[in-house]
Amino acid sequence: MITVNPLEVDGIFFTAITVELPKTRLITISNDIGYIMCGALDVDIFNEVPKLMERKAIAARAVGVRTIEQLLNAPLEKVTNASKEYGWEVGMIGRDALVKIS
Repeated sequence: MITVNPLEVDGIFFTAITVELPKTRLITISNDIGYIMCGALDVDIFNEVPKLMERKAIAARAVGVRTIEQLLNAPLEKVTNASKEYGWEVGMIGRDALVKIS
C-alpha cells in the first residue's frame, strides 16, 4: 500500500509518502526542493557518483524511523553535499531541515 498525504510543518506544506513493503516501509517527506527519508535512502551515492553529483540532490536520511512523526523528530544520520548549501547537517532534526527548504 502507498499512502500520500499533505503535511504541514510550521505553516509550510510538504508531501508525506509511506510505502508498505514486505518486512519494511519507505517513508519520505518532500517539497519541490528536497526531501528527507528513512534509512532506505543511499545518500552516499549522491555524493560519490559523478553523474548523480551533477543533480545536486537536496536529500537526507534518518535511521530507525517507522512513521512520518518519527522522521520529523529524528536526527539526520547523513545528508547530501548539496543539502549543506541549505544549512542541513548531520544531527539536525528532520523538521528543522525541512523548514530550511521552504
